[in-house]
Formats: sequence, structure tokens, C-alpha cells
Amino acid sequence: MFMNDALLFALFGGALIGAAAGGFYLTAGRIAGVSGIFGDAVLRGPQAWRWLFVLGLVLAGLIARMAGAAPHSLNTGPMLLIAAGLLVGFGARLGNGCTSGHGVCGLARLSPRSLVAVLVFMATAAITVFIVRHIGGQS
Repeated sequence: MFMNDALLFALFGGALIGAAAGGFYLTAGRIAGVSGIFGDAVLRGPQAWRWLFVLGLVLAGLIARMAGAAPHSLNTGPMLLIAAGLLVGFGARLGNGCTSGHGVCGLARLSPRSLVAVLVFMATAAITVFIVRHIGGQS
């Protein structure tokens, strides 16, 4: 039985995210919570490491796309994606955490708070996809 490319990319990407989060914690003693790092980069004084972290995320996505390891076709424009990302980040900050901080680092630490947060944001994501695909498309 062979795995398809999407599954291999997801497995490889997940392993890289886990390794990066673990390495960040081991070397810097910090949780790799993307929303928190980005929010602090914007709201706090100049700390180069925060901006470099964010830049690394953007560059990794661009490199993956150029290498053919990321989807090339999306059903939406870049402005909607940016707006959606900012709204998710705002909601994450409002809830005192983010998907990466809770989903990767918090679950790895067996945090009950992170488990609840992950269950809530995954349920919200599933409901949102259902609404957009099955209810929102009707006219």
C-alpha cells in the first residue's frame, strides 16, 4: 500500500513542526505559539527574534510552494486569506493561546487547558467548513 503525496507532505510537515517547536523550546525555553509571537512582535518593543520567527514562517511557505510541496490553487484570493489569518490570530490572542501553542506544545505537555482549547477550535473549524460548503453556497 502506497501513500499519496498529500499524506506524505502532511506527515513530513507535521514532523517538521514538532521538531521545530521542540527545538525552539529546548534552545530558547519558549513555546512556539505563533499568534503570541506575532502579537508581541507588533505590540511590544523591537525584538528581532520575534520578527525573524515570523519571517521564517512566511519564507518556509513560499519555498514549499515554489518546490511544489504546497497547493497552487486556492478558491480565494490572498486578501481573504490574510484577513482570515488575522481574525484567527485575534481570536487566539483573545482566548489566551493559539492553535500552534495549544495544539503542538500544550498537548505535548499534556495540558488539560490545551486539550479543551484544541477541541473547541477544531469543532469550530469543522462547523465553519460545513456551513461554508453546505449552507453558505446555496442561493
